[in-house]
Amino acid sequence: MSARLARLARDQNTILAAVIVAGVIVLTISSSGGFLSPISIETFFQFLAIPIVIGLAQMAALAVNQMNLAVGAIGGFAACSAAVLIADFGVPPWLGGIIAILIGLAAGVLNGLIVVLTQINGFIVTLATMTILSGAQYAIVGTRTITSANWPEIAAIGTARPLGIPLIFWIAVGIAILLSVAYRQTLFARNMLASGGNPLAATLSGISNNRSLVTAHGLSGLLCGVAAFLVLASLPGANKSIGEDWLLSSFAAPIIGGVSLTGGTVAVLGTVLAATIVRLVDSARAQFQLEPSWVNFVIGAVVLGTVALDRVRTRRPATRQRSRRPPPDAPPTAAARAIDPGAPA
Repeated sequence: MSARLARLARDQNTILAAVIVAGVIVLTISSSGGFLSPISIETFFQFLAIPIVIGLAQMAALAVNQMNLAVGAIGGFAACSAAVLIADFGVPPWLGGIIAILIGLAAGVLNGLIVVLTQINGFIVTLATMTILSGAQYAIVGTRTITSANWPEIAAIGTARPLGIPLIFWIAVGIAILLSVAYRQTLFARNMLASGGNPLAATLSGISNNRSLVTAHGLSGLLCGVAAFLVLASLPGANKSIGEDWLLSSFAAPIIGGVSLTGGTVAVLGTVLAATIVRLVDSARAQFQLEPSWVNFVIGAVVLGTVALDRVRTRRPATRQRSRRPPPDAPPTAAARAIDPGAPA
């Protein structure tokens, strides 16, 4: 029993859940209970949905030892493209929302194809994609804000409150559950993890690493498109600022949640819990009236510390294994060669 409790105490998800509970207690006490008011709870979960989805999008790329720096650019371009199509070209709102999701999917697949065909690191490819799509987003929407009055059917999703919790949060949770089942049960998801963890072994097992890379980037882009749809549902309008602040949050959630930067692992629950912590940090900033830059400072420091601890954990078993390895046989001495002329020099 004690060993089980010790393992539970060291579990990443347990630690994250404990941090969330502590954060909620601190914010509740400091606000004299106002943090747990119905309006405060609705607002908290309303703005938690997007960090969860973009964190899962980044997790999909990290699982195959890649990065997606274009998370915010893909989401912003998809949302603004759909908004322009609906407002300026009369596209039906539901079709515009679907187009936003498809734009995200297409951008992700394109990233994966470029990585596979050029053999350029995904970091560089998605950095270029981020720059291109950010410019395209500004080109199509300019400095204006297209209001959500143009898509009331989609906006109704953002105002729905099943069980007193925003519907978009339940959508994000549903996506997390689907991903968790997929990574545990489906062959294509296990192939992606195999390619991310050990590409050579995956190739020897008959797994196409190229297909895994394209699939992972496509999944990442698809989730960015879903995040764009949720933005249209929850925000009062679409403009060039959508997605600008997504990059740090997209990395913070999976990395703090336990996803390795070396690929081969996912942590869906950990990503959701870590996104909740990031949201609590933002709530604390508003509660204690701190500068917005403090949020980025705290999140960046936590991400850096988490990466450093992950490196220490991965290097320690390798160091122990090398220390236990028996030393190589010493070459025979001159006296031994004199006794046995056939001995190797």
